[in-house]
Parts: sequence; structure tokens; C-alpha cells
Amino acid sequence: MYKIKDLPSNQQPRERLIELGAEALSLEELLSIILGTGYKGENVLELSKRIFQDYGPKAITGYHQVEDIMNDFGLPRVKACQVLSCFEIGKRIFADNTAEITTIRSPQDVWELVSDMYNLKKEYLRGLYLNIKNHIIHDEIISIGTIDQSIAHPRDIFAPALKYHAAGIIIVHNHPSGDITPSKADITLTQQLKDIGKLMSIPILDHIIVSKSGYKSIE
Repeated sequence: MYKIKDLPSNQQPRERLIELGAEALSLEELLSIILGTGYKGENVLELSKRIFQDYGPKAITGYHQVEDIMNDFGLPRVKACQVLSCFEIGKRIFADNTAEITTIRSPQDVWELVSDMYNLKKEYLRGLYLNIKNHIIHDEIISIGTIDQSIAHPRDIFAPALKYHAAGIIIVHNHPSGDITPSKADITLTQQLKDIGKLMSIPILDHIIVSKSGYKSIE
């Protein structure tokens, strides 16, 4: 098992933290300090980098269950608990401020918020839940699919809207292929959600596809 102390001294995140302060460290280095050891042939820095590269620093905060992190990240239970606890602390501390300062006025605003999704290896479906002032009051990973297909049901999308009393929803998903052209399934899902949103008085404000080539709004 590869531990932090096994790394060269100039690469040890703890030593860099003590010498340079927290702001000088990357997200991967900070996570490696929390994890402490690597797993299955990866040293702790490699493991931390893989987690962020494969799942994105913002998308990862949408996880809520230890089992999901174990399955998707390939981590044992203890490390999955460490990762989940770490990000839950961050979410709780900054939840109120984020809800007030993140205002969505255009698809470009959405892109700036979720652009880290473009390099994810699987297809993620993400929901942004807004209040009447277009402030984000909740941000959630709704589902994770295969390399080219997400799995979602309308109830999974609208359930958080009811829980957080959202006035509107923006749906975002990535295309790992890099092509931002909406598929027939994307268009069908969008129309289905819009119809349901009208009945529930919780409109679908936009459905945005992101990829390495940019973003596309499905209206």
C-alpha cells in the first residue's frame, strides 16, 4: 500500500501544506492528505488525481451514498467514507452562500458553472434547481450512465425540486464522445420533462449538453 510518506519529500502534500499553506496545494494534494494511503497499486496522489480527473471536482459533490462512491470510484469502504465526509463538510459550510451568489441568467452562465463536466468518462445527468430569482438553491447529480448513455426517470429529476421548493429546473448532461448534437433520446426526454413541468408548475428552463467542444442548449 502506497502511503504519503513513501513519496519523495518534495512531493509530500503534508510537508508542502506545512511549508506553503493550504492555498498552495492542488485539490488532488488536499484530498491525498485526507486519504493518507493509496489503493490497488496507485499511490495516494495518483488515486486522488484519478478521482478528480474521472469524475470532476464539482460533479463529485453530488454523491450522497458510500456504496455509490465505492462502485464508481473503485474504492474500499473506509476510503469512500473519507471522500464522502470530506465533500459533505464543504457542501454544508458553503451551501447558503452558494445558493445566494450563483445566479443563472443564460446558458453561458450554466456552462461556466458546469464546464468541468466536459471531460467526464461517463454520461452524467445533473439538475440545477432555482428559486424565483434564478438563484441556485440545489445542485445534484441525478444519475450516472455508461460511456454513452445516461439513465434517468422524470421522478428522479422532479423529486429534488419538490424537496427544495424549486421554482424551475435546468437539466445538464455531458456527451463523452465530444459531439454536442442532441440525440433523439435527448430531445424526447426534454419534451417529456417540459410537459410534466407544466403540469407541476415547475418549468424546465433549459436542457444543456456539454462536451469538449462546448455546449448546446435544447429549447
